[in-house]
Amino acid sequence: MGTLRAPLSLITPLHHLRVFASPYSRTLSSTLFRPTRLIKVFYFHSPSGSIAKITSMADTTTASASDGKHISSDWFSVPELRLRDHRFTTPLDYAINDSTSPKISVFAREVVAVGKEELDLPFLLYLQGGPGFECMRPAETSGWIKKACEDYRVILMDQRGTGLSTPLTSSSMSQFNSAEELADYLKHFRADSICWDSDVNVFMFGHTMVVTLVSLQSYGGFCAVTYLSFAPQGLKQVLLTGGIPPIGSGCTADAVYRACFEQVMHQNGKYYRRFPQDIEIVHEVVKYLAEAEGGGVPLPSGGILTPRGLQLLGLSALGSSTGFERLHYMFERAWDPILVPGAPKRISYVFLNAYERWLDFDTNPLYALMHESIYCQGASSSWSAHRIRAENENQFDAIKAVNEGRPVLFTGEMIFPWLFDEIHALRPFKDAAHLLAEKNDWPPLYDVTSLRNNKVPVAAAVYYEDVYVNFKLVMETASKIAGIRLWITNEYMHSGLRDAGAQVLDHLLGMLNGKKPIF
Repeated sequence: MGTLRAPLSLITPLHHLRVFASPYSRTLSSTLFRPTRLIKVFYFHSPSGSIAKITSMADTTTASASDGKHISSDWFSVPELRLRDHRFTTPLDYAINDSTSPKISVFAREVVAVGKEELDLPFLLYLQGGPGFECMRPAETSGWIKKACEDYRVILMDQRGTGLSTPLTSSSMSQFNSAEELADYLKHFRADSICWDSDVNVFMFGHTMVVTLVSLQSYGGFCAVTYLSFAPQGLKQVLLTGGIPPIGSGCTADAVYRACFEQVMHQNGKYYRRFPQDIEIVHEVVKYLAEAEGGGVPLPSGGILTPRGLQLLGLSALGSSTGFERLHYMFERAWDPILVPGAPKRISYVFLNAYERWLDFDTNPLYALMHESIYCQGASSSWSAHRIRAENENQFDAIKAVNEGRPVLFTGEMIFPWLFDEIHALRPFKDAAHLLAEKNDWPPLYDVTSLRNNKVPVAAAVYYEDVYVNFKLVMETASKIAGIRLWITNEYMHSGLRDAGAQVLDHLLGMLNGKKPIF
């Protein structure tokens, strides 16, 4: 712990900690074992249901750079903040013996207000939305970070496979020799593994029983509820912002997308009422794409933009506070000007480039590969969004909408199998994506019994018009989490923590401390 330069009051003697790992099977309830401050019990899914004791990270690791398990940097500064970086070595697969599992590196950035580096502050662990997106990189003190650093030591963790945590990029994933090898590797990059990475992270910092967990967007909350299911003893309180998952067994993706399509249609209506002139502009673009050779036009990266690909712009536009405006301004530059009389009409490079940057599939392919698996427990997704879209094709067929003079509807947070043909960065992973879509033995992500008996204070901001996390499904789950306090609001959209972070964080903390009303 010396390399952390932490005050002695923060240091827990890690050599006294022992961690016992028991495979969590459908026949074994996590309530059978109760960890203490010095004994940590992890539960993992095991097809065999066997129980085995393994040597854990916390059992063998000291916080020193010499053993390679935990490496920390010196402090550095951005305006009004002090930061330092930490890298932890963790197993790829927590369900097998630590000595035999391949290892990955998990990156976390510690953030405090200037002058508070040596203070004994409680930890606030932040889990990013996604899946497949790295944590924020603070450039200054603002928003929820500024508010949190008044009282907390903030930990920004890149979830495994993102940022600096053994990132799974288009280039790094090309190292696998087959789609089967890649799919087998990717199955370890869901909320269950992220939960245990977080727990190891907390142990390495020497803190137990004092961690506040805060999440942004859907997936960070999903991970937090997994954490709350299987390792609640490491949590002091949990704050959720737009991120309460469906927790039913099997695959809940069908229910999610049916609800999502309904809300997406509502948001499309609001967009076109705001910018009715865009109805004709979108019609023109769709007709141009449909009549182009091959049914679309080449994208700068080598992919193809088709009418159904154009509809993907709703993924971001329909769910964030400024999404409508950004989409409208993007369509303002859809066409090149005619500089030479008689020159053909063309979609502008500016528009095509903006389209690719909007979607981020080239830099964050893990999102497309793993998105539907986040809804799966013991069942396959079988390309759920694609199937549910087919049920709504009369409304979402772009070419039919143009021919009938109706607005073209954009889709929401949905991944379709044809993306792995049309997006250049995703093409190498098409076969692996199909294997993941058909995988039917996904382990549990939530323990409903544990959640019903929850003792950890939880406060959640629930956004009434959330396109990504449907309000009705949120309320179903919330009824199964004991003691959760809900702040239901239509003042913010899914981007509430990003748009008004200080206010949202203050309200949630106030709810737990009895200083804010619950409504």
